[in-house]
Amino acid sequence: MRCSSIRPETAYAGYNPDYVDRAGLLSVVEDSVSLKRAFFDRAADDVVAAAAIMSEALAAERKILIFGNGGSASDAQHFSSELVNRFVGDRRALAALALTTDSSVVTSIANDSHFDEVFSRQIEALGKEGDVAVAISTSGNSENVLRAVLVARAKGMRTVGLAGRDGGKLEGAVDLCLTVPHEETARIQEVHAMIVHLFCQLIEDALFT
Repeated sequence: MRCSSIRPETAYAGYNPDYVDRAGLLSVVEDSVSLKRAFFDRAADDVVAAAAIMSEALAAERKILIFGNGGSASDAQHFSSELVNRFVGDRRALAALALTTDSSVVTSIANDSHFDEVFSRQIEALGKEGDVAVAISTSGNSENVLRAVLVARAKGMRTVGLAGRDGGKLEGAVDLCLTVPHEETARIQEVHAMIVHLFCQLIEDALFT
C-alpha cells in the first residue's frame, strides 16, 4: 500500500495488483490502533468531561448543535442521528442538530454572504444560552467553524471542540478541546469517530441508567 501523491494527469493507469499490499494495509491499521490507544490513555478524562457537559445540557432540556466540514460534517451528522434516535438502548429522543444538513440554508448563506458564515448564522438563529456547540475541525483552523464558536460563546453556550494536529486556533477558542496529535486527516477522523461513539455511550449511561 502506497500513499504517495498522485498527479492528476496520471491518476488512473489501470489496476495494478502490486499496489494491494497486505503488509502496508496492516501497517495503517496498526498506526490507527496505536493512535487511539495513545489518545485515550492521555485524554480519557477530557472525553468524560465533554460528555458530562452535553449530558447536563440535555438533562436541562437544552440542545446540542454540531458542525464541521467534509468528513467532519459526516461526523456531525452521525453524532446528531445517534442522539435523536438511539445509540444502544431504546430511550426518549435527545435534542441534537447537525448544522450541515439543510442544503437550502447552507447554500443561501454561502451565496448571499460568505461560506465562512454557514455555521455562525445558524448558531445565531438556533442557539440559546445553555445549549452546547460541538465544533469539529481536523486542522483546528476552519474559519467557518471558528466563527460559529465565537457566536456560540457570545450567546452563553458551552463549547466543545474536536481537532487534530496541534489543535490550531480551535484549541484555545472552546471550553474543552479534544485534540488528536497526528498529521494525517484520515487517522484523526478515525479517532473522532470513536470519540463520537463514546460520547453517545456516556450520554446514554448518564441520562438513562
